Amino acid sequence: MKTLIIAEAGVNHNGDIGLAKQLIAAASAAGADIVKFQTFKTGNMVTKTAEKASYQKGTTDASESQYAMIRKLELSRADHEVLIEECRRHGIGFFSTAFDTDSFDMLVEMGLDQVKIPSGELTNLPLLRYMTRLGMPVMLSTGMATLGEIEAALEAIEQAGTPRQLVTVLHCTTEYPAPMVDVNLRAMVSMKAAFGVEVGYSDHTPGIEIPVAAVALGARVIEKHFTLDRMMPGPDHQASLEPHELKAMVDAIRNVEVALGDGVKRPSASELKNKPIARKSMVAIRAIHAGEAFSADNVGTKRPGTGISPMRWDEVMGRPARRDFTVDELIEL
Repeated sequence: MKTLIIAEAGVNHNGDIGLAKQLIAAASAAGADIVKFQTFKTGNMVTKTAEKASYQKGTTDASESQYAMIRKLELSRADHEVLIEECRRHGIGFFSTAFDTDSFDMLVEMGLDQVKIPSGELTNLPLLRYMTRLGMPVMLSTGMATLGEIEAALEAIEQAGTPRQLVTVLHCTTEYPAPMVDVNLRAMVSMKAAFGVEVGYSDHTPGIEIPVAAVALGARVIEKHFTLDRMMPGPDHQASLEPHELKAMVDAIRNVEVALGDGVKRPSASELKNKPIARKSMVAIRAIHAGEAFSADNVGTKRPGTGISPMRWDEVMGRPARRDFTVDELIEL
């Protein structure tokens, strides 16, 4: 089954619609299924006195408020229309995370057919109910959450009108970049078992190996931040992949999907031709005369594997040779 790969442009457009269009082109070229942005009304999302996260202070002007930083990254309805059309042009799906009810309504009006609930909104009960009342498929990010908080969110989503079968729970570590020691990727497997849902992984680690590993562990969705250049100013660039790295991640995930196979252990088509080359047969290790009993003194195992299998060793030992055998000749009964 194909993994849904979401290239998270997020706010890495820096408020520049031209840069946002370049991000769409890069995501399409990398082979991602969807490019995702973030939709919000700053005044509905954050107070003017809210502080930045420590990683944001390190990547942007530490003296400005979170409100001031986010306000510069807000996209208008007209911007969204441009980006949706740009996605159509590049043959990639458009998606965005809404952080407030007004933004969600706008996205629905523009054709949004699935919901992404970011980690920070997992405990926002009114927003959970509002965004899941329409019964659309839901992706629920779980950064900073306990199992109890996730269960409460799932119950709220179900009560609002979206069945659990339509929810994909995304494991996430809400730090930028996320330290490897904090990833705890097996928690994704635990959530699948605990809640009976499909799972995925929203990744903030450096590099590409952790999302690839997540696919091997059963992730059905991978979300990964990307940028045109990690050296750009802005809160999320430094924790993002550059386009060539995004392509490498997509290619690696597609290889893992194929390699996972169907789980049935059997020789593959490519292996069959190598069986007679790599396996061994029972052969004479010295000259054997007709009538002489086969034994460990005169029979050994060597390649090729076109003769009697060594698994029949006990059957052959002690039987008389029906003819003479020269050294390295395949034994026949």
